[in-house]
This record gives sequence, C-alpha cells and structure tokens, in this order.
Amino acid sequence: MKSVRPFDHLHEFGYAILPGVFAPVEMAALGNRLAVALQSDQPSVLRSRGATYGSRDLVRLLPEVCELPRDARLREFIAADLGPRAGLVRALFFDKPPTSSWSLPPHKDRAIAVKRHGMPTTHFRRPTVKAGVPHVEASESLLARMLTLRIHLDPMTAANGPLSVVPGSHSLPKDEEAGAVEIHAEIGDVLAMRPLLTHSSSLPHQGTTMGRRVIHLELSGCEEVPDGYEWDSFHAIWG
Repeated sequence: MKSVRPFDHLHEFGYAILPGVFAPVEMAALGNRLAVALQSDQPSVLRSRGATYGSRDLVRLLPEVCELPRDARLREFIAADLGPRAGLVRALFFDKPPTSSWSLPPHKDRAIAVKRHGMPTTHFRRPTVKAGVPHVEASESLLARMLTLRIHLDPMTAANGPLSVVPGSHSLPKDEEAGAVEIHAEIGDVLAMRPLLTHSSSLPHQGTTMGRRVIHLELSGCEEVPDGYEWDSFHAIWG
C-alpha cells in the first residue's frame, strides 16, 4: 500500500503524525526547563491535589516555546499548510501523571485566546475568562485556517491514556462522523491536527507508571481577526 505524505494526510483526515521531529535529548532538556518554569505561582499553572498537570499560557510562562514552530524541521510543513504569514497564537502544556489523571470526552477545540471580548460580533460567541485571559469560541471559517501542533515529551501508548481522533471529522457534520482511531507517538514526534477534528482522551491503564507530557501549539495563518478582535498574542513564524 502506498504511504500517504503527512501533509496530504492532514488535508484528507484532519491529522498527521510527523515522526522524529525532535531528538529525545532535546525533549529531555526542554522538559527539565519546563519543570522549573511550572514552579511559578502564575495563575496559568494548573494544579490539583498538590500536583501540577498543566499551563494555559505557556508563552508567558516559558517564552522559548515561541521558537519551536520556527525550527527548520517544522517551518516547511507550517508554510505549506498556513502560508508565510503564520504565527503562534497560543501555547498550552498538559501532563497525564499516572497517579493523578483525567480523561476527556469527544470534542472539538473551538476556543481561542483574545485580548478582550464583549464587542458586537458575528464571528465569536460564549465569552469566558481562563486563567485571567479572555477566550471566545471562534467561527468555523476562522478555525479552518488554524493548525495545532502537539509535541510529545513522552511516548503516547495504549497504556498512558492516548488521544483518539475521528478521521475526517474536521470537515464533516456530526451525524456523518465515523469511528475513532487511537494515536500512538514516540518522544519527539509531533501530531499536527485541525482544531475542528473530533478527539478524545482515555484514562491510563491501571498500574501504568508512564506520564504523558505534551506541548500544545496553536497556529493561525494570519494576524488579522474579524470584528475588531485581536489574538491574545501573535508570534510570527517568519521575521
């Protein structure tokens, strides 16, 4: 069977694995710096029962994450998909430690971070504030021009609560979506996916000792946002 190139797989199915983008030693070093940054008392750091499991605003917590999509190993893929005006608009971190974990039901990522909300609009709805940052649900036309990159600091296996996706669901009505497939990844692999791809996450297997740390980057093809809204931050990939 002829293999499908990652870019073509992303276009058709809404997701693609980019294998071995970063070396394990790079991910280990990044993970160490991230662990130090997560000791901050910033409101974006997420904790439960004394354990840190994520950050809603990784750009302010660890500014070096802005360099990840600028890496030559990712820029060509980003340029082919979003064009030369692309920028990073949000970065998150989450972990699924085996001793204190969680699952997520099937959903699409519709929320974006903005500087302010509440203005009259036909493109945005459901304004909220998360970790002190205004968010809104964006229109499908805007979300279709975005790309998410998930960088794996740990392996993602059947045992540690992997992500499942519904292929093609980024461009299908809910009642036409088919079954989900489970995604596995190695350290340094990058999962590219559309925000509108239906995805979910299961609980880890009982007895597993593996966590699952992921850096989640959201990219937009342009800096302009409708109705006078602005991205909370926009970090251009090129220049």
